[in-house]
This record gives sequence, structure tokens and C-alpha cells, in this order.
Amino acid sequence: MCGIAGFTHDTRALDDGVIRRMTSALTHRGPDQQGCYCSPRIALGAVRLQVLDLRDGDQPFRSEDGQTTIVYNGEIYNFREIRSELEALGHRFRSDCDTEVALRAFIEWDTACFGRFRGMFALALWSERSNRLILCRDRMGIKPLYIRQSGRDLVFGSEMKALLAHPDVTRAINTSALEDFLSLNYVPSPHTLIDGIEKLPSGHFLEWRNGVQTLTRWWSPDFAPHPRIDLSDAASEIDRLLRDSVREHLISDVPLGIWASGGIDSSALLHYAADLGCRPLNTFSIAFENKSCDESPYFRDIASRYGAVHHEIELSQNSDLTQAILEMAWFSDEPGADAGALPVWYLSKLSREHVTVALSGEGGDELFGGYMTYRADALARPLRLLPRVVRRSALRAARSLLPVSDAKIGLEYKIKRMLEGSLLKPDDAHFFWSGSLSRSQKQRMLRNPAGISPGRLCADLPHVAEVGAINRYLLADQRYYLQDNLLYKVDRMSMAHSLEVRPPFLDHRLVEFAGSLPEHLKIRGSRQKISLKAALRGKLPESILNRRKSGLDIPAHEWFRGPLLPLLRDTVNRESLEATGLFDSRETLSLIEDHRERRVNAGFQLWGLMTLFLWLKKWNIEMTPLREKEDREDFALAAAS
Repeated sequence: MCGIAGFTHDTRALDDGVIRRMTSALTHRGPDQQGCYCSPRIALGAVRLQVLDLRDGDQPFRSEDGQTTIVYNGEIYNFREIRSELEALGHRFRSDCDTEVALRAFIEWDTACFGRFRGMFALALWSERSNRLILCRDRMGIKPLYIRQSGRDLVFGSEMKALLAHPDVTRAINTSALEDFLSLNYVPSPHTLIDGIEKLPSGHFLEWRNGVQTLTRWWSPDFAPHPRIDLSDAASEIDRLLRDSVREHLISDVPLGIWASGGIDSSALLHYAADLGCRPLNTFSIAFENKSCDESPYFRDIASRYGAVHHEIELSQNSDLTQAILEMAWFSDEPGADAGALPVWYLSKLSREHVTVALSGEGGDELFGGYMTYRADALARPLRLLPRVVRRSALRAARSLLPVSDAKIGLEYKIKRMLEGSLLKPDDAHFFWSGSLSRSQKQRMLRNPAGISPGRLCADLPHVAEVGAINRYLLADQRYYLQDNLLYKVDRMSMAHSLEVRPPFLDHRLVEFAGSLPEHLKIRGSRQKISLKAALRGKLPESILNRRKSGLDIPAHEWFRGPLLPLLRDTVNRESLEATGLFDSRETLSLIEDHRERRVNAGFQLWGLMTLFLWLKKWNIEMTPLREKEDREDFALAAAS
């Protein structure tokens, strides 16, 4: 695993100190090697975490004739198959790494090579002869890549901190993205919280040639329903695909482990890894003192069943939470409003003490329908048949009569959230179930809210009549929640500790097959992940298959009335709020006091606010946004056209 950075200099020359500063900002992603390549038109840099070919895989990697250069972050799991094909075509290799395979595949097939790759990757390929730069990102957006236009030139990097080391990159806030962040807990692609910096969309490549840029989509998921398939056939195919994916994800020249939560997805990875003969089996988990967050009985049981060498730590109010959160503000690039980032930080730190690579279960819920939000979407439909005035009255009654609890997501929280979401349009409600601040909260807390609707993210998705309501929202969550929240969170927290995390559920063959399954093989009534559970029945114990979905998260409501309250008050105070010119300090501070006095449960919203203001201070972000230029190309619109 690596970090990459670079920039073109079509219009002005820069010394090589710039690219060295950019790559130095990424050394946590690759502590084993750092290198740069500079020519009259381009500067490329890379840092490397050695996972495959520990001797000959250093970057940047150049062809023998010096005409083509690659910097690359990720893993191509089928690289040996592609290598054999290239050798048959006459290519001769000088290393045993997938970086060289990617380089030679591009030389042989140009951009058509990307469709041959199975894995997670973000890469830059430079052709000296044609003054041509290609930037590419994997199908699911597992590996990050940020870009910024600077006149005719382009600046890019694995993390925004690399771009911020470039003299042409400014640090002004993107106010539209700020509203999205407060609503969703993340900034949806292709935007970021810094004006002018964007994410290269997943499944796309960007071509820069002599100052002209073209964005091309090279992969998109197909949710066209399978014409005729029953549960037995679906389960059999899922078993085959997941087994093959885990086999490929186990390829490593360094120690490897598995993140175990005791849930279906991570337990499935443990089962297949054991069945494929992976030894030793190392598992890593986080326990909690708060029982509403603790999954230790489940992950201890499953680790014991497979004879794993199990490692765990417990998080409690007495843990050194503040120091970890302050460190996270630097590594996060953008603030992580998902409070689950904190246990992932500790999980990554624990894992890196023993292994260099870990497998994780991200994607299983978005492929097969594991979240409670999908049930909330279904429950809201009959609820909306009640007159709006009745639902409003019920919400007021729930807020006044139901006492708040310290549970992670208690019954009272669910009831209030469900009633409030039922007052929204269905698309807005879907994002609200797992989001943060409501529209009314934003209108009170922001001085000039634009009223951006989260539901707009569904505008370009297939219609319900084409794929069904459940599949439509699964695709929305794969495109945004999974990519811009979960994968972002795991990448930043793991790479902060120089740990490579691989998600076998996101092999594109499994993604495409899951997308083709009819809705009734995913969710039916209160049953969820139906086809995945069928594939794993007889492999995993019923106690795992039938347990309620939990998720790795902190007891945010409890901790913001206890150990995190001092840090919150030091960070989000009248001075810091008024300095932004964007927040109403009275309304924002009242949310903190309402939570402290147990009038509301707002722990998750307060986490987002705290991490936002820690980030603003850490990165010296200018709160006055840049003027939007009318002629500025929007990457998302370009891709759609």
C-alpha cells in the first residue's frame, strides 16, 4: 500500500522541493520507501508500504525506455494472471510486484487495461512521449485520489494534505459541502470541504494532455435484475464468489489478520480464510465497557471456534480518548463525522502491532441489505398515510414524554428519528436515518443555509420501477455512504498507522452479482441479508446468523455527557463559532446544553461538530469561500454527460 502525489507544470516550472513536500506529507501511508520523478512537464512522487515484492517494487516505477512512469496505490489481486498474459505477448519483467504489471498492462492495452484489474487502486501513469497523464481510481472508490485544477495544470494526491503542500492550492471552505457534511456525516463525491479540491470519481479515469482534461467513466454497476434465480442458486454463487475473493485478498508477503466484530460479514471472512488454510489466523476486535456498543461475546466466540490468535482492547470512559481524537484531526484530511472512526483508530493501532494487512467486512450491508435504514424506509411508507398533523403531534409527544438514554441507539432515539423522518420526502428520509443534523437544525444553526436537499443524490439513480426501491437505495449507499464515509474512514484511520485494510466483499464480480439479485432475496419483511445468510448457513453458527445488526461505534450520547464534554466545550465555543461567520453561536451552543441536560440525545451530531472545528483549527481553513467561477467545470456533470 502506498501514497501518491504529483502535478503537471504546463505553464510554470516548480523546483523538486514541492513534490518532495507533497510526498513527505504522506509518509504514514508508506514508511518503507519514498521516491520522486521530475521532468519538464510533470512531477510524480510516491511513498511505499511494502506488502508484495519487498525488494524490487520501489516507486516511481519506470519502463526500460524511460517513456512511461507509474505511481500506484493499492493492490491488483489478479496481477499474476495478467503478468502471464503479458509475458506471452513478449513482455519481460524485472520485479514480482503488481506495480510493474499495471505499468506494462497500460503500455500494452492503454486505458482498456483498467477493466482487467481486480482490486483496489488509485494510480497515475505518465507518458513522456505524448505529454499525457492518466489518473485512475478503482471501481468502488476503495482507494482515494484527490485532484485540483490550477489553470491548465493539475495537482493530485492520495490525501488532501499532499495537495495542500502545493503553493497553488488554497484552503477556502466549500459552504455547500459544509451543509452536506452537517446533514450526511460526510461530503458526497466528487466534492470536498475545501473549495477547488475534488475527489476523482470511482470507476473513472482522467486524462490530461497538454493542459486539456477529459473525464471518462470506465465502470459502473448494473442493477438489472437477474431474469430467473432462486435462493439456492443465489447462495451457491455467493459462496463461490466470496470464497474466490477471500483467496485473492489473502495474497501477501507480510503478516495478515482479520478484523472481527462477531457479525455476519467479518465472521464470513474468518470462515473462508480458515477453510483456505490461512495460518496463523490473527483476529482483532474492540470491546466496550458500555454494553450497548459491546460485541465481545460474539467475536470471542467466533475467534475461538476457528482457533484464531485473538487480540482485543477495551474502550471506556477512562481511555485516552482526547489524545486520539486530536491526532485524528491531522490524519483525517476532512473531519470524520462518523463517530465510528474512533474505535477504527484504536483497532488499526492494535492490528499494526502484529500485522501489516487486515481483511475487513465493509460492503456486505450495502450489497445485501443489512442496515436498519432499509427497514425504516419500508416502515415509513405506511406511516406517511397518517395525516401530517398527526405525525407532528406524535413527534412532539415523543420528545416531551420519552426520556433519553445512554444507549448507543436506544428505542426512544429510534422512535423520534422515525417520526421526524416520516415528515420528509422518501429520498431525503433515507439519508436522514443514518445522517446527522436535520434540516430544521441546520436552518437554526447556520446563518445563511442554502437548504440543500440530501435526496438530490438520488436524482441520477435508476427509477424505482426499473430496479425496485430497495435496490435503488442500496446503489445510493454504495455510491455515497460506503465510499465517502465508511471506506474513507477505514482508509484514513488504518493508513495513519501504516496498515493496509482490504475489503473482500467489494470484489467487483460479487458487487455485480449482488446487484443483479431481486429485492426479495435481500430483504423481505423483518428478514435481511437473506441470500448472504443462505450462503453461510451451515458454515457459521446460528447465533451469528440470527443476531441483530450492531456496528462498530462509540456510546456517543454517554461520552458527550462525560469524558468528551471538556474537549467539546474547548473546541465548539462562542469564540470559535463566531469566528467562522457561518454559525449562529446561540443556537449551536444550546444543542450542547440540551444534550448535557438530557433534553435530547445529540451525541452523534456533537461528534460531527467537534471534529469539524478541530479540523478547521488544525488545517487553518479560511472560512470565506472562493467565488465560484461560471466557467469552472464540474467533474460530476462532465461524467454524467
